[in-house]
Amino acid sequence: MDSEIAADFSPMLIIYKSGRVERLMGETTVPPSSIPQNGVVSKDVVYSPHDNLSLRVYLPEKAAETREKLPLLVYFHGGGFVIETAFSPTYQTFLKAAVSASDCVAVSVDYRRAPEHPIPTSYDDSWTALKWVFSHVAGYGQEDWLNKHADFSKVFIAGDSAGANITHHMAMRAAKETLSPGLNDSGISGIILVHPYFWSKTPLDDKETTDVARRTWLESVWKLANPTSKDGLDDPYINVVQSELVDISGLGCGRVLVMVAEKDTLCRQGWGYAAKLDKSRWNGEVEVMETKGETHVFHLKDPSSEKAHELVHRFAGFIMGDK
Repeated sequence: MDSEIAADFSPMLIIYKSGRVERLMGETTVPPSSIPQNGVVSKDVVYSPHDNLSLRVYLPEKAAETREKLPLLVYFHGGGFVIETAFSPTYQTFLKAAVSASDCVAVSVDYRRAPEHPIPTSYDDSWTALKWVFSHVAGYGQEDWLNKHADFSKVFIAGDSAGANITHHMAMRAAKETLSPGLNDSGISGIILVHPYFWSKTPLDDKETTDVARRTWLESVWKLANPTSKDGLDDPYINVVQSELVDISGLGCGRVLVMVAEKDTLCRQGWGYAAKLDKSRWNGEVEVMETKGETHVFHLKDPSSEKAHELVHRFAGFIMGDK
């Protein structure tokens, strides 16, 4: 019988003793659309044939018949490294809104998830996707929309929750490794961290929750995603803010926008990240947007709300260079 439960992580997923993983949310997908939706068209492209991994490319309809160069957004979805995909209706809705508002071309990356593919697989897949994107710098890459329309002098990477965590680590890696031959720097203009998933064993400050059940839950989800780590919540992948061993001064971009929600358990980590970056040797500009009265990824749960529109407006303004 395949009904004996080994671990119950409801409402996210259940793991059975047979090894089967049943995801309880984030599994619905929608196809891309060549018919404009919110003024945006989309298509799916394979970026890693070896692992059968794809991404979704979004383009403003009005740019489709031109060779207009637009800012480029590379987006990493959230879901605790264990649920959601780049092809869910949640992310289709958000990316269409973001592309429409910012008039950019966007790439939404799908990566393999834990527990079947534990960390660092998600980071490695994301880096492979980012390198694939940058293979279009000279205009001779696999995907014509990127060849024609991506302005590689204006590249932004972003993500929410676990995707924001990935975004940070991609910007750190881009400063150390070459995304494309001939680049004089990381190639990334700025990053946007939406409700970033950073955490630590002890509370960051007196405003962060001390609720044992909540902190234990977050730790258990991290261990599910990264079961072989000897460091637990001291792992530098997750304890970016509080650990004195993690130096973020080498972040490979010049601008950072951190978005936090007042009632989000992770809120103080976002503020702490901005403060740590500001106090470091990093030579860039960091800003924080806090949405009062809202919880984690509220804008994905209720994209039509006024505060969700405000978040998208600020997100787009950052890409367009608004002050």
